[in-house]
Amino acid sequence: MELGIIGLGKMGANMAERLRRGGHTIVGYDRDPEISDVASLDELIERLPAPRAVWVMVPAGAPTHDTVHRLGEILEPGDIVVDGGNSHYVDDQKHGDELAAKGIGFLDCGVSGGVWGLENGYALMVGGDEEHVKRVMPIFETLKPEGEFGFVHAGKIGAGHFVKMVHNGIEYAMMQAFGEGWELIEASDVVTNVAETFLSWEQGTVIRSWLLDLMNRALADDPHLDELRGYANDSGEGRWTVKAAVDHAVPLPAITASLYARFASRQDDSPAMKVVAALRNQFGGHAVESAKGADSPGADVEPPQL
Repeated sequence: MELGIIGLGKMGANMAERLRRGGHTIVGYDRDPEISDVASLDELIERLPAPRAVWVMVPAGAPTHDTVHRLGEILEPGDIVVDGGNSHYVDDQKHGDELAAKGIGFLDCGVSGGVWGLENGYALMVGGDEEHVKRVMPIFETLKPEGEFGFVHAGKIGAGHFVKMVHNGIEYAMMQAFGEGWELIEASDVVTNVAETFLSWEQGTVIRSWLLDLMNRALADDPHLDELRGYANDSGEGRWTVKAAVDHAVPLPAITASLYARFASRQDDSPAMKVVAALRNQFGGHAVESAKGADSPGADVEPPQL
């Protein structure tokens, strides 16, 4: 099958390579001329035979909006656009309507696999009409891992990115649980083989997983993670997951807490904890640390009568 791919970053380039290895003809476009096969989107479309299929792998938000809008101007009825980035599912519905008005099909595809996907395959979660899914199925079959699993036609437009969003929310909570468990074991004065403990869990335990395998890779390089700062960004999908939970009145305490933990990791000095420290000092005379690091004589202060 012939496919155009827009966006040849780490994921896009690896996906293009996996597809080429699988026998497909790929024409790639990127703003970086050093890695692009063509000079413009117009040339990309000219190189593809009709009916065309174009896969978009650019950042969510304005870059995806602009790309889909431009494709709506230069593609023809019967062509198909696949958004394989991390778009918000509500945006998919708008893009689908915009392209449908011009007779152009649209699929949203949540992709998981990261840098390992080139060799291991990508988990694909697709939303859209069945007829469009069938047309692009040769691409999905090559990108997915070998075997029965790794692909789902999750539902109508927006469903692919919705389930990918929830997938990432679950990932947030799982990583947070591993992190908290590691911190507690590190703090113990009875456990001397911390990295070896996590390594032992790769077989026979109910928490064995790809994330555990990756954690053990990290601990093999840096057993106490001394070389890292405890700072974690978020891709935005955790926020969308929590917002969707509010919209659907579904409680997500673990995923929500893991998102907030990432926010906390970015604070060198928590404003909220300043209030907690001040209140503890006021009602109980508990010592507080000054901004310069010295202890306040709060412990000697007579607690107020409440």
